[in-house]
Amino acid sequence: MDVIEVERPTPGFVTSLASGAAAGLSVDLLFYPIDTIKTRLQSAQGFWRSGGLRGVYRGMGSVAVGSAPGASIFFVTYETCKDRIARLLYPESSAAAMASAPSVHMAAGTLGEMAACLVRVPTDVVKSRQQTSAYGRISSYAALRQVVATEGVRGLYRGYGSTIFREIPFTCIQFPLYDAHGGMRRAPAA
Repeated sequence: MDVIEVERPTPGFVTSLASGAAAGLSVDLLFYPIDTIKTRLQSAQGFWRSGGLRGVYRGMGSVAVGSAPGASIFFVTYETCKDRIARLLYPESSAAAMASAPSVHMAAGTLGEMAACLVRVPTDVVKSRQQTSAYGRISSYAALRQVVATEGVRGLYRGYGSTIFREIPFTCIQFPLYDAHGGMRRAPAA
C-alpha cells in the first residue's frame, strides 16, 4: 500500500476560532463531572466534606465562560505561529515540509498553550474553589470576586506555571502525531 503526502490548506482565522471554541466547550461539558470528582479527591477537606458526588457540575459557569475563548486562543495562536515558526526554522524548505516538521508543531503548541492559559487558569481557579466548596455554594462571579478580594488578581493565576508544565508535554506529543496521521492519505488500492 502506497502512502502519499497530501498538502492541506491552513485553516483560516474564523475556522480556527470557531472550531477551537466548539471543541473546547464540548470537551469541558462532557468531562466536567470527572474533573470535579478528581478535584474533590485531592481536596485537603476530603472527598465527602468538599461535596462528594453532589453538584458535580458546580463551578461549570466559570469553565463555560473561559472554555470557548481559551480553546479559540489556543488554536488561533497555534495556527498563526505554526506558519511563522516554519518559515523561521526552515527558510529554504517547501511549505509542506516546513508545516509538517514536529519541531514546528511543538513550538507552536507551546505558544498556544501559554496564550490559552491566560484565560484557562483564572477560570480553573474559580472552578476549583467552587468544586471544593471553599466558599460555600456561590456563583462563579461571586467566587471570582472572593478570590480577587482575598488574594488579589495574582490569586487568579495561581498555578499558571504548573499548568503550563502539565500542558506543554501533552501538546508537544499530540500535535506532531496528529499531523503525521492526518497529513498522510492512503492511495486507493490498484
